[in-house]
Amino acid sequence: MKFSRPTTSKKAFQVLPERLLLRGGRLIDPGQNLDKKGDLLIENGTISAVGAVDPAGFDGEVLDLKGKVVSPGWIDMHVHLREPGREDQETIESGSLAAANGGFTAVCCMPNTNPAIDSQEIIQYIVDRSRSSLVAVHPIGALTKRREGKELTEMLDLVEQGAVAVSDDHTPVHSAEVMRHALEYARMVNIPVIAFEEDTSMTRNAYMNEGFVSTCLGLRGIPRVAEETMIARDIALAEYTGGHLHVAHISTRKAVELVRAAKAQGVMVTAEVAPHHFTLTDDAVRSFDTNTKVKPPLRTEDDRLALLEGLKDGTIDVIASDHSPFAWEEKSTEFIYAPFGIIGLESSLGLALSALRDTMPLADIIAKFTINPYRILRLEAPQIAEGQAANLTVFDPEARWQPEADKLLSKCSNTPFLGRTLSGKPELVIHRGKMFKSVL
Repeated sequence: MKFSRPTTSKKAFQVLPERLLLRGGRLIDPGQNLDKKGDLLIENGTISAVGAVDPAGFDGEVLDLKGKVVSPGWIDMHVHLREPGREDQETIESGSLAAANGGFTAVCCMPNTNPAIDSQEIIQYIVDRSRSSLVAVHPIGALTKRREGKELTEMLDLVEQGAVAVSDDHTPVHSAEVMRHALEYARMVNIPVIAFEEDTSMTRNAYMNEGFVSTCLGLRGIPRVAEETMIARDIALAEYTGGHLHVAHISTRKAVELVRAAKAQGVMVTAEVAPHHFTLTDDAVRSFDTNTKVKPPLRTEDDRLALLEGLKDGTIDVIASDHSPFAWEEKSTEFIYAPFGIIGLESSLGLALSALRDTMPLADIIAKFTINPYRILRLEAPQIAEGQAANLTVFDPEARWQPEADKLLSKCSNTPFLGRTLSGKPELVIHRGKMFKSVL
């Protein structure tokens, strides 16, 4: 771990060359069923040619991408940028740099800021702060005022100002009546309700997954049923209202089964999973490393395998990092006193490819970061096609690397994955007439 630090101007986004030729990459666009080797010609920020491009006489910049994959730009739909209110942990600027470093061209920022993202003014502030960035920042508005779970926000106003979803984030909505009305109103404005599913009456003063390991360590555990009962309730409400329920960071086998069954019955429900939940188990907590303290907690091997199954069969639609930066001094304390959360923007790509590439087609993995989240959020997805604005992620699927604290561009480094060998590394992102080469 390290102390939080400011970003430096040396890591700023670069202006895209007027003419740029990306040669010899593997072009994968799940939204178009495109998977072939070829070139991309980008002129004035727009894709002007896809396929074989003759470099003879070409007077622009050429990048050799042999062995690399070029896909539509990735989006992380669950990120905590901390601004406004906790700029010591992260800012829109530093979070955007971390996102680009990890291979993302867009993020959705969660509303647990101070003040909460519950008004047009705060959404406009975020939009203005991110306007010139390579990385698009899409605000998620609070579901209830001040995230108190009592009175709904003015959803139409939030959406008109730029909110792409509503959520009370790490504050579960305990009132079924409030959640019902939230789903009804969100349906009217055509956005999803993103739910943090936890019955906190079962999780007070609890610190990790309830089970064998928590018993061994003498720590009070968070039971799976605290997540599962809330998911079951909200699925019933989504079925009743016709609203779109999106389950955030799903973590248990039973939760996956509930979503799978609901989808089979035609309920409008989608789900996301964080990479740490399908790559780690509660065994990692034996180290008492506070960077393994997350919520929902790391579960068992059986749960982890169920999450992988859910990704493969389409039950889980999206991979999202739940990027939660905390400064060194906040995490450097006894396990029970440390806050829940780890960063994930800069390791998500490597973790996902390492865990899934041998059992899932690469295009299906890319879809979890591109076309699927864009569809859930009702946003226009980027495409690899002539005439489209260049919004691209380039990565090396074969590269082996280890996350290092001094190469992370987030202000914080609270992650248990430092020094872990990953397969698949972000190389380059292009968006909004800018480009950024990863420094990982």
